[in-house]
Amino acid sequence: MAMMQRLYRSLFLVAAWVVAIGMATPQAHAQPVLSSEAEAAIARFAAQIESDVQADSIGSIAAAVVDGNRVVWAEAFGWADRERQIPAIPETIYRTGSISKSITAVALVQLVEAGVLGLDDPVARYFPEINQLADSLKRTPHITFRHLASHTAGLIREPELPGAAAGPIATWESQIIASIPTTSFKTAPGAVYSYSNIGFGMLGLALSRAAGQPFMDLVHARIFEPLGMTSSTFILTPEMEQRMSVGYLNWGDSIDTDLPALEHTGRGYKVPNGGVYSTVGDLAMFIAGQTGASSAAILSPESRAAMHRIQTPGSNTRGYGLGFSVRLDEAGHWVVGHGGSVAGYTAYLCFDPETQLGVVLLRNYNRGRTNLGRSATGLLADLVKSK
Repeated sequence: MAMMQRLYRSLFLVAAWVVAIGMATPQAHAQPVLSSEAEAAIARFAAQIESDVQADSIGSIAAAVVDGNRVVWAEAFGWADRERQIPAIPETIYRTGSISKSITAVALVQLVEAGVLGLDDPVARYFPEINQLADSLKRTPHITFRHLASHTAGLIREPELPGAAAGPIATWESQIIASIPTTSFKTAPGAVYSYSNIGFGMLGLALSRAAGQPFMDLVHARIFEPLGMTSSTFILTPEMEQRMSVGYLNWGDSIDTDLPALEHTGRGYKVPNGGVYSTVGDLAMFIAGQTGASSAAILSPESRAAMHRIQTPGSNTRGYGLGFSVRLDEAGHWVVGHGGSVAGYTAYLCFDPETQLGVVLLRNYNRGRTNLGRSATGLLADLVKSK
C-alpha cells in the first residue's frame, strides 16, 4: 500500500511537471495511459531502486518512464550532492556518457535527409584528415559515415595518444585531429562490429565539416531546441550548474570527486561520443523524437527505422544500428537503447519503437547494486506486456 501511495504522489507531481515544461499532449493521450499492471510494475521498480540507492549510500538515481510524448512517471532517489545534503529530483542534471553517440547519430541522419551528405559517402570527402590514420593501407577512403555510426569502421576503441581524453572542451577538435595518426585498424571497414570511441569523435567532427557549422551548435539547433530539451547541453550554463549533480567515481574502495569535477571543464576529444549533459525528462523527449511521438518531427519514419535496424554483421536479432544498440527480446519486441559511463556518472535509456514506451535511468556514481541496463530493459518489458 505504501508503495502504491508513493507512486500516486509521484504521478501527480509528474502531471504537474509535464504541464510546467509544456510537453504537448495529443488527443489520443488525453486519458490516463497507465494500466494497473503498469502502475504496479513501476511501484516495484521504484521500491527496488530506492532500496539499492540507500544500500549504496553514495549518490542518486533519477528515473523516468515515457509513453508516447508524455512522461508518465519520474522520480529521483538519493543525493545529488551528499556533502551538501541536496536531494536529487527529476530536474537534476547528469552526464549521459555514450548516450551522446545516439544524439550524434541523429544529427548524421538529419544531414542525410537534408541532402548534405550520403550515409555511404566516404568520410574523407568531407574530412580528409582521416587519411592520416595509422597503417591505413589505402583503406581510409572507404570508411563511410555508416561505418562510423555503426561501429563497423574497424578502428581501435581509443587512440594511442597520451592525454587524448583530457583537456578543455574548446580544444576537442584539435584533439581529434592529433589523435588520428595514433589510431589504427583492428579489421577492414565493414567486416565486424568494433566499438570505437574515437570513431564517433571523428564522426562528429566530420558532420561539422560537412554542415559548415560547429558540432555543438548543430546538435542544439537540430535536436535539443526542436525537442524542447532545455536542460541538455555540452557546456553548463550558470543556471544548469545549480541543478548539476556531483559525480562520485567509485570503481575502487575509495570515492573520488576530483576527477568527475575536473571533467566538467573538458574531456579531450570526447565530445560527440560522451559530452552531453541532460535530465531524465529531456531524454524522455529524445525518446519521443525517436519513436515519432514528438510533435517535433526531427526525422522521417523511414530514417528512424534505419537507425533502429541492425547494421552490424553476424546476427539478425542483436547488434548495433546507427547510434543505438538493437535487440529482439524473448517476447518478440525490438528493444532499442544505449548506455553511458564516464567518471562519476552512468546512464541508460531504452525504448520499444512499436508501443512508444521508454525508460531512462541516470546515476551520479559509477558502480552500485542497480544494473542500469538490466533494470531499465526489465521495466520496459513489464510495461510493454501490460500495454
